[in-house]
Amino acid sequence: MTAHEQLSGTPAGNAATASSASSASSAPGAERAVRDADRAAQAAGVAVRRLTRLEELDAVVGLLSEIWGRAGNPPVTLELLRAFTKAGNYVSGAFEDGRLVGACVGFFHAPDDDALHSHIAGVSGLAAGRSIGFALKLHQRAWALRRGVSDIAWTFDPLVSRNAYFNLVKLAARPVEYLPNFYGAMADSINGHDDTDRLLMRWRLDDAEVHRACAGTHVNLDAAGELAAGAVVALDRTSGERPRPGRLDGRTSLVAVPRDIERMRVTDPGLAHEWRITVREALMTLADDGGRVVGFDRAGWYVVRRTP
Repeated sequence: MTAHEQLSGTPAGNAATASSASSASSAPGAERAVRDADRAAQAAGVAVRRLTRLEELDAVVGLLSEIWGRAGNPPVTLELLRAFTKAGNYVSGAFEDGRLVGACVGFFHAPDDDALHSHIAGVSGLAAGRSIGFALKLHQRAWALRRGVSDIAWTFDPLVSRNAYFNLVKLAARPVEYLPNFYGAMADSINGHDDTDRLLMRWRLDDAEVHRACAGTHVNLDAAGELAAGAVVALDRTSGERPRPGRLDGRTSLVAVPRDIERMRVTDPGLAHEWRITVREALMTLADDGGRVVGFDRAGWYVVRRTP
């Protein structure tokens, strides 16, 4: 989910988390967001709740360390999570039969920016493919809206196709900035040794499109349809899965990403780095010329439109 990224309808603890904020500060769509989060957790077969106890936070550290392959250098520490929760920030877990299978950690932006930054989220490989990540994010959204927070921000690796689809289509979040090598070197089982470029996402929690996405109605942009309507290919892929730069002058542009960058980092790290550089150049050049990423085709294409 994040590069460094479920209200369930069962336990009473989850209901308490949903309603603990003053209703006076809640956004208009907060109660609807709670219902969406309940449905998502039930569909995923998990119970999601905010975590504060030391043993629960320690389980989060262990799970995220396992997911990222960083047992000796965990992505977050127990001390940091303890401080986060004491200061009122967000740490949640998804549970299946009492076992932690997913976790999400966020902290608040500066007071003049009405947002929560979702720093890291992950789901155990043993529970993959069941939309537990979707349930976690919808829990986080409901929790934030109940506290009067309008936006959630996070970063993710733009080369990971499934995460791009999840963020732009399933959640209807939108990129606002391209961040080259944002974290520096992160030698782990997910990032490898490549540059850690990230897209900074902004999730407008009470927007109509976000409401529809969280209720299960997604806007799927189709690359073939965009081409038929006049889009140009800014970055293509060859039959050998190499990047092939194209035109950068279209009103609507398509930018390809590898079909499986994680496998490529293992089998051909040089080619993976070539993709890093060419995607960076395409997206940043288009952004500098007024382009805005408006969606993602699941086949591996960013759709970028120029705006006045």
